Amino acid sequence: MEGKMKVAVMTDVMKMELTQRDIPQPKDDEVLVKVEYVGVCGSDLHYYEAGGIGANIVHPPFVLGHEAGGTVVEVGKDVKNLKVGDRVALEPGKTCGKCIFCKTGRYNLCPDVIFFATPPIDGVFQEYVAHEAGLCFKIPDNMDTMEAALIEPLSVGFHAARQGDAHMGQTAVVTGAGCIGLVSMMALKAMGVTKVIVVDIMQKRLDKALELGATHVINGKEQDTVAEVLKLTDGLGPDLVIETAGTEITTRQAVQFVQRGGTIVLVGYSASGEETLPMSLALDKEITFKTVFRYRHIYPVAIEAVASGKVNLKGIVTNVFTLDEIEEGMNQSVKNKADIVKSVIKIC
Repeated sequence: MEGKMKVAVMTDVMKMELTQRDIPQPKDDEVLVKVEYVGVCGSDLHYYEAGGIGANIVHPPFVLGHEAGGTVVEVGKDVKNLKVGDRVALEPGKTCGKCIFCKTGRYNLCPDVIFFATPPIDGVFQEYVAHEAGLCFKIPDNMDTMEAALIEPLSVGFHAARQGDAHMGQTAVVTGAGCIGLVSMMALKAMGVTKVIVVDIMQKRLDKALELGATHVINGKEQDTVAEVLKLTDGLGPDLVIETAGTEITTRQAVQFVQRGGTIVLVGYSASGEETLPMSLALDKEITFKTVFRYRHIYPVAIEAVASGKVNLKGIVTNVFTLDEIEEGMNQSVKNKADIVKSVIKIC
């Protein structure tokens, strides 16, 4: 397809402009996707607000956005699994396929991954993108492309639940009720965990957690989180904790209230990159710590969970902005975290 497309470009910290670029041409193993929705991730907001995350520094002009859903409009000559008109969820990371991590199925740990919106790789706040066909997953007729875009964060939630060996009969606590906390909670429920308690300090997010299936919620600003968790678990503590808030306070609390022999899955990144934890208590309780970096082999599972009705994925969305409104949408998402749980950009 020839022509120009509209692209939203980060030109500086807290600055976004619309520009025109050539529509990309798909390679033989790629498809051209008309992007319809892109979710705004916490990493997008951090790049936008701070100009970088750790060693990943934004050098403008830069295109953010990695949670994409859209429709195939052109296919490369070697593509067999997709056709024009298929609606797809895009897995944003292309790995090398050759390293020990790729060869052993742990491709999310590939050191040479090319990932949308991770500097210097541009993201997908744009009208079209060419992407490897094997990383474009067709969605069924009862799903739409907004849900397709949100498969990416849901995959993080399912990977976290899998890392914690979530299963029926367990009690779990999710700390943090932002997007990743909510999708982790829904993944736990979809995997059969019968009791899921969600902790946050923003009441509107806790209300959203209840709406989406949390068994109980705890406002850590108004209640003693450790005491409340122990009260709700008859003094035993939960089998599993998924920590998405990324704070030392919530991680220390998790060590305090998790059941002896329980598991804590660390998902959230702390602002400093470091935390001091009560390790003597962790040793005494024989806690298992697991961590999460993105996901692997999850997209088909996540799509099935949404298509079957086990996960109300659209329920996490609180705000939708058009591509023309993207700077206002990003600014609001940065400045109004108490009210905006998940923003989505409607591209076209």
